[in-house]
Order: sequence, then structure tokens, then C-alpha cells
Amino acid sequence: MAAKPWKREEMGETIVRSCAWSPPGCHPVGCGVQLHVKDGKLVDVEGDPEHPINRGALCPRCLAIKDVVYHKDRIYRPQIRDRADRGKNKWREISLDEAMDLLEEKTRYFRDTYGPESIVVFCGTGREATMYHNELTFMSFGSPNACYAQSGWSCYAPRVSSVAYLMGGGYPEIDYAARYADRYDHEGWSAPNYILLWGKEPLKSNADGFWGHSVVDMMKDCDTKLIVADPRLTWIASKADVHLQLRPGTDAALALSLLNVIINEDLYDHDAVEKWTYGFEALQERVQEYPPEKVEKITWVPAEQIYDAARKYAAHPEGKHSAIGWGLAVDQNPNGIQVGHALLSLIAITDNMDVPGGNTLGLPTKNDTNVDMISRAMEADTVSKQLFDKRIGAKEFPFVCDLMSTNHPDSVLDTLESFEPYRLRMGVFQSSNVVGGAISAAQTRWLEAMKNSFEFACATEIFHNPTTMAVCDLVIPLKTWVEHDTLVVSHYSFNIAFYGMCNKAIDVVEGYSDLEFMIEVGKRLFPEYWNEVNTPAKYFEKYLLPPGETFETLQQKHTIQPEEIYRKCEKGLMRFDGGLGYMSQTGRIELWSHAYSNYGDDPLPYFVEPPRSPISTPELFKEYPLVLTTGGRSYTSFHSEHRQIDRLRQQVKWPLLELHPDTAKSLGIEDGDWAWIENPFGRVKQKASLTYSLDPRVVHAHHGWWYPEDDPEEPSLYGFRKSNINVIMPHKAIGKLGFGDTFKCEICKVYKVTDDNDLDNHLPAPPVLAQV
Repeated sequence: MAAKPWKREEMGETIVRSCAWSPPGCHPVGCGVQLHVKDGKLVDVEGDPEHPINRGALCPRCLAIKDVVYHKDRIYRPQIRDRADRGKNKWREISLDEAMDLLEEKTRYFRDTYGPESIVVFCGTGREATMYHNELTFMSFGSPNACYAQSGWSCYAPRVSSVAYLMGGGYPEIDYAARYADRYDHEGWSAPNYILLWGKEPLKSNADGFWGHSVVDMMKDCDTKLIVADPRLTWIASKADVHLQLRPGTDAALALSLLNVIINEDLYDHDAVEKWTYGFEALQERVQEYPPEKVEKITWVPAEQIYDAARKYAAHPEGKHSAIGWGLAVDQNPNGIQVGHALLSLIAITDNMDVPGGNTLGLPTKNDTNVDMISRAMEADTVSKQLFDKRIGAKEFPFVCDLMSTNHPDSVLDTLESFEPYRLRMGVFQSSNVVGGAISAAQTRWLEAMKNSFEFACATEIFHNPTTMAVCDLVIPLKTWVEHDTLVVSHYSFNIAFYGMCNKAIDVVEGYSDLEFMIEVGKRLFPEYWNEVNTPAKYFEKYLLPPGETFETLQQKHTIQPEEIYRKCEKGLMRFDGGLGYMSQTGRIELWSHAYSNYGDDPLPYFVEPPRSPISTPELFKEYPLVLTTGGRSYTSFHSEHRQIDRLRQQVKWPLLELHPDTAKSLGIEDGDWAWIENPFGRVKQKASLTYSLDPRVVHAHHGWWYPEDDPEEPSLYGFRKSNINVIMPHKAIGKLGFGDTFKCEICKVYKVTDDNDLDNHLPAPPVLAQV
């Protein structure tokens, strides 16, 4: 039966086949949807059963898109206010042309008066804007300062960088038959024997573009089994053969112990090690420091479980392979680069890299690399070499900035506070709620620093949030994913499962999509460069679509799945020169890393304690006797988004502090009580949710909470100080090379909120200690 066209008429409605992405936020999974439009208005949304990945299934956030589009608090036209009214809800509407004229005028003023480096462009996580952040900064605003404001750049970048430095690109992802139209029935595919999920809860997060429900599909239909490394007993962990319930922050020790077992018991693949890895003997020596009996004391994981997990992962019954799905917990750890190194080593030495049912690899491409983008910027004369060298943090953290080509986020906060090496005078926020969202740490410091530093600030957004209300002078409406044409590419093009078309179905706001905003700013400021790619369709065809495809052909096909090719390193496909192997310095997967050595770090993976822990700071731990981990996802929100959507908020009404019933009882806390979470950097409060899914020594806090129903003006700013755990996360708690932070591995104490200790009108007390 022929596939349905991308647009059709049925029973008085126009039905548009599309792919969901952003905004509001999601990772680039590109779930297929059918959008029902009547009289120019979106009336319903349903899953598209013909989409090759989600095949009709949708999460609550997609089903609630109509609630977002027509929400009473949505920004429908550009808004402006006087700088003196920052922190006040005193906005007035202007036209889109007026807004862009003002933005152009301000940009030219700061560039000409103080230099392009006086402008910094912020971007959030997961949304479409992520694809274009560097290009928006370098080729539209002409600034060298692109900032993702999370301490230690602790989302996806550490994993991508590990891959780039150790093997030269091609992000490894679980093989879930994503490039086959017939998916699990394809004769060239075999299901993973085991999937080792490491700090990844794919059902809720669909992390990085991976369709999380495929794990359930493979368990149910393909006899795939699970090993899960996670401090929490999540639903998916409860279905695992082995749940490695580790102490937060000890991931590197656990991964090295798995390597210890696999190497010492001769469970590794000798042929794969000899042909495609470098430094095995050195790694073999290193892992002797991590026997399971020793690591049990570090991680709290019983030694017998470590042995069991290692043997199960390394086994190849009937030639089957196993896969690792690594998640955000790898990144949000000062030791995260070493965790990633150890996990890549696990994949490599067991011959689970780029094989059916193992970890697939994306083909290396030039157009989407940051290095190539910088070359384009210099060639177009939008950013010079001298200007690019001025980007903040590049000299202090070259390991991060050389590859990402962005600022180092912690250095940006330092600069905002000190005006060194120069003052940042203009801020642009593209899909980034730095003050009250889910990515930044030490948020009150960011708030005060940006207010003091920025003479002008602009944001593109769907709704007002703490950042727009506190800092911005101009806000330009963003179109949602049902209001504009765009292209979704899984894993931000690092491992493309498919190209999907997001088709515009309606017109609602006077604004732009993220891509349209970039193009419009660029046409005004650098028309010579942007006239060639002055529409989204032209941009896609030049930079993102596969050869031979056009905007129109993709629209008609709706999705395109590239060919799946396994063992690409043996076919000359993982190197630009066509040679065998990988694009690392040695042409192999480096278990002993030349790059890490060149940047002054240990070339082998290793474990270090988090900066504050029961082991590293025992005296401080007496005062803060619980290990705090954060960042678990819910089905109803993407990080700090969707809080104002009633039918989603009804499912998760409040930020939840998960703690063991025995821990709660010892603290006099009952289920549903408000409880303070306090650490050396301040305190916030969340509602207690008692669960046996945690070790009694560990608590888990929701992240990214603010209250759209609260007073938008200062000092409240939608109540972001009340409950957002990010407020009390420390600045610059990062790893040696500049990646990683302690969102997953801090310490705290917990106590019940009472009338006596909550006399500050429901705002938290000032920080107990200065943040350093």
C-alpha cells in the first residue's frame, strides 16, 4: 500500500504529516505525527503509523502541542520594554520589522563600538536551535562567543568529544534497526543480546535522538536483555537482569572494574583488539587497580554483580553482539571524560563496535563539524582568526574549546562578573533559560552577573521565563514545530538514523523559527554570505540533505533512511582519506589516548572521587550526610519546559525529592511533606516522594523547576529560587580538562519545611557559603 501524501484533505480537515521536534523542546527523535487542521486552526494531533521509527506512538508532550500553541500566556508578537524596567512585567508589543530593526541597530552599535567579542549568544539544550548555535554566533552575529551555559559543558559534548578524540567521530548508539524500513524484521539485522544502559533512562528522555521505546520493543519481541547502571531503580532498571545500583559519581571505577573482569577472564575479542585498538597492554595494566572486590567498597555495587554484568555483556552467544547506551550521567561527572573512555574501551575490546546488534556508528561528515564551520566563517569574513582567538575560556580550557569551538561556560560566568578579559555588553538568548532553567548552575550568580554586564539583551522564546523577565529588553516569538518547515536529523547529524521533514501546518505568531531567525539576522548583517542560503530550503539543500535530495523530494518522501553499513572501519568509510581504520592519530580506537596525553591528562581512564563525597570530604559529609543526585526525567516536561501546560502539570504538579522511607522516617518527613535540600551553596525545597528505589544514603532531586503561576517580577521571577536544584549547584566543579560537573554527585542534608524555618516568604535562605 502506497504511503499517504504529506498533505491531504479528509472530512473537511487538512491533515499534514510531519515530524515533531522543537520548540517546545525535545531531542531530535523526529517522531511522526499527523496534524489535523480545520479553518486554519490545529484541532488534533495523532501519531503517524507510517513513520519508520515511532510507528504511531507518541509521548504526552507531543499530544499536548495544541495546548502550547494556543496557550493564553504565549508570546504572539515581539515585545519590548525600557532597560530601567528589567525585572518588571512592563512589556509592550511592536511589529516584527521594528523588532529586527532594533536588534540590527543594537548589534551594529556594540560591534562597532566595543568589538564583536562584546556580544555573547546563548543556546539551550535539545531544541532545534542546538543545530545552529555556532553558526548563528559566528556567521549571523559575527561574534566569537557562543555559550552553552551549563557548568563543564556537561551535556552530550563530553561524550561526543571522547569519541572525536579517541577514534575520530561517528557517535556510537544502540543498534535498534533504525536505518531499516522493515526495522526488526530485516534480515541483515540481529537484536542485541544485552543492552547496557549507563546513566540513561531512554523511555522518558529519548536521549540525543534515540527512540527510547525501541528498548521495550527489543525486550518484548527480540529477546534482548538488559543491564542497567543507575543509582535509581527506574522502571527500566526493574526489568534488567542486572541492576548496578552504584553510588553517584563512581561510574569510572565501575566501568574500569567491568574491564578488569573482561580482560582478566579473557572474555575480550583478540582479533578486534589486535586490529582496531591501540594501547591494550597499558589498559590491561591499569585495570588491575580496579578488581571488583575493591570497587564494591567504592561504588556500593556487590562484587558478584560486577562479575555477572561483565560476563553477560562480553558474551557472544550464537554470534550475537551487545550494545551500550550511555547517557547524561557520563557527562555530569567531573570524571566523565574517563567514564566515556572506559565505556568506549568496553565496546571496542568486545567487538561490539559497528556491528549488528552492537553500537552503530555514524559516518564522519565535514559540513556539520565545528572546525569546518569556523573555516566557513573565516572564509566568509564574518569572524577572523584574531577574533576567534578571543573567545572566552579558549586559553584556559583548550581541550573543550578546541573541539567545540564555543566558549567555556564557566569562564563566561567569570567574565560576566569580572569584566575580564573584556566586558560582555550584549546577550542573545536562543531557546535558553539560563536563570531559571535546567542547564546552568549557581543561577543566582548568573542572574546578578548578566544584569550588571549586559547593556542590551534579546531572546527568542515561546513563553516568558525567569531569564526573559530578569534580563531581556526585547523578546521575539518563536514558532512551534507545527508552525514552520524544518529538517530533523537524529543525533544532530552525528549518527543519522533518518532525515525527517517537519512540515508547517498553521500560522499563529508574528515571529521566526530558530533557523529563520538565524537566516534573517545573517541577511541583515552579512548579506554576501547569506544571500546564497536565504531560505530554510536552500540551507537544507546546501548543508544537511543527502546528495541528490531536495527540500521538495524530502517533503514528498517524508523520511529518508540512509543505508546501514556495518564495520565501516574495514571498508575505508571512517576516514576522509578513504584509508582503513579511524580518524584518530593512530588510526585505531585509542585505549591509550595521544590526545589526552597532549592536553596534559592521563592517557588511560582512571577514577577520582567527586570533589565532595563521603570519601573526599568526610568532615563535610558529617554535616551533609546524604549523596545528592539530580536530573531524572519525567514524561511530561522537557527539562524546565511545559510547566504551564495544565494537563501535563496535573501529572507532575510539584518538584519531587525522592528519598528512601527509612531515611525519611529518621528525619521526621512523611510522603508529600515539603522538605529543604541544603548543601554548602544554599537550599531549595521540594516535595518528599518516598520510594524504595534508592539507597537510603542517596536522594534524588528534580531539576529545572520554576513556577509560571508565580509572580513574574523581581524578586520572585516566577519563583525560580524556591525549588530549582540548579540554584544550589556549584560553579566550576569541573574535571581537569574542563568537561563535567557535579549535578549527579553532590552532597546535602534534608530536613522538613516548617513555619519556623520558612519565615522568608517561601524564598530560600541566602547561600550558607560563598560559591567557588
